[in-house]
This record gives sequence, structure tokens and C-alpha cells, in this order.
Amino acid sequence: MRLIEKGAEPRTLTEHRSTLHSSYDNYQDKDGLRDALVTEQRGLCCYCMGRIPPERNKMKIEHWRCVAKHPGDQLDYKNLLGSCRGGEGSGRELQHCDTRKADRDLRWNPADPDHRVESRIEYGVDGAIRSTDGDFDRQLNEDLNLNIRFIKNGRKGVLESIGGWWQSLGGVDRTVSRRRLERRILELTEASRMDPYDPVAIWWLKKRLARMGS
Repeated sequence: MRLIEKGAEPRTLTEHRSTLHSSYDNYQDKDGLRDALVTEQRGLCCYCMGRIPPERNKMKIEHWRCVAKHPGDQLDYKNLLGSCRGGEGSGRELQHCDTRKADRDLRWNPADPDHRVESRIEYGVDGAIRSTDGDFDRQLNEDLNLNIRFIKNGRKGVLESIGGWWQSLGGVDRTVSRRRLERRILELTEASRMDPYDPVAIWWLKKRLARMGS
């Protein structure tokens, strides 16, 4: 999970919200909404950070605050996120992200900068995601199932890859190392489309940079 910087909402959503009896169900431009969400999320699911294409059968439009409990937020663009299908149709133990979450409320929204979601999570060498916030840690595991084996292994692979890249820089002086870390962070954060779990690599690089001090 990472901070998602929300962009401008689709014009059709703005127009629809101003019409009488507007709702999410009768909003007609969900394809445009999917495009907007996937673009601002750099092609990654809002929760597991796996790949999502802007296609109806390959992603879901997630309401961080569900429609059933919070109908007033159903057309609020800040409340809308792009999620993967999350094992839809499988048993509960194989479900994750929005499919697993269903109508449960989460403590923190990855698209709200005031929630500082990136400061509330960390990753173990085994790829496990965790939080020092006990309630949020439970939600990561139980409500979103983000430590299901294949997701955890995906994050582990990214950590091993970025760690190997760092080891390959052995022997360079501290100044050069800082520049390379900063450049690599910039390359990943400014990419218009990220690879799955790239934010985990960014987290690791920032931690390594912080250890080096100023």
C-alpha cells in the first residue's frame, strides 16, 4: 500500500453528480472512471500493488467508504480507488483487497495525504506487510488479506531484487551511493506506469537513504 495522489476527477463524474437522483449505479461513464483511476495509480491496485488494467473484467472500482454504509460518499472522487479483482469467486481464504474487504471500514485511506499511510506500514525481509498500529495491522491481515502467500512472495522478490542492486554498488564512495539511491527513487516514483510492488522498492530505498544521514 502506498500514498495515491488523486488527480482531477472525470468531467462526466462532475456533471453526473449535479443531476437529480444521481447515484453510482446510474453513472454511465465507468470506463472513463477506470481510466482515470488506473492512470493516477500508475497501473497498480490501491491495496496489494499488483497490476490492474483499466478493463471491467480485470479491475474493480473500490469505494473506500462503502456505498451501503456511506451513501453520501458514493460519487465523491476522493473516495474512489482502483482495485484488483482480489480472488473474486474463490474461497474467503484466497480473497484479498476489495473483494475480501467487502463493506468493512478501513482505518486509513491510501488516497488521503492526511492519513499518512506510508508512515504506518513497513515490510519484513520475507515480504510481509505490517503496521505498528494494532488495529490497522489486523485490517491489513484480516480485512484485506495482504499477507496471502503470492502477494507476500511478490513483495519479497522486489526486496531481494533491489537489495541485489544495492550490493552491486559495493565499493563506491558515500556521495556516489547517495546520488544513485536518489536517482533510483526518482526513476521509480516518476514512472507513468509502475511495475507490480515497485512502491516496496521505493520504501526500501528511502529507508537506506535515511540510514546514510545527511
